[in-house]
Amino acid sequence: MASGLVLSRPVTFVTGNAKKLDEVRAILGQSIPFQSLKLDLPELQGEPEDISKEKARLAAVQVNGPVLVEDTCLCFNALKGLPGPYIKWFLQKIGHQGLNNLLRAYDDKSAYALCVFSFAIGPNSEPVTFAGKTPGKIVLPRGPTDFGWDPIFQPDGYEQTGFCVKFPEM
Repeated sequence: MASGLVLSRPVTFVTGNAKKLDEVRAILGQSIPFQSLKLDLPELQGEPEDISKEKARLAAVQVNGPVLVEDTCLCFNALKGLPGPYIKWFLQKIGHQGLNNLLRAYDDKSAYALCVFSFAIGPNSEPVTFAGKTPGKIVLPRGPTDFGWDPIFQPDGYEQTGFCVKFPEM
């Protein structure tokens, strides 16, 4: 018999972003019972994994139970990974065109999206962190502007056609 983690209550996914919630629901389906909650957590500074772990610790204390937190970064290779975890604030202050302008002096327009999830079983547990990285490049803004920096990031292997990204043939 395989041993596994048994939760006595649902995992709280900490987000105020409805689209992120939809994505997590699409990925997890019914495999893990979870609920969402918007918490006012401090905006921490540091490396993405450290930020995510600390947010999970703080959220687990506030919720007094299991939590899942997610931080998404947009990292420009020419800028050695910046804006990284600070992309939200860069986007709010300078917008999509301003993000493009940051790379104007560089030939290297490569970038990567980094999603870091941290899970804590409760307030006294060490969070476990998972990260996913998608390489791509920064392009001129196109398409819908209602989901963060998506209009300027084109993942490798996807072709930009007009105002949309065409997925490769499977």
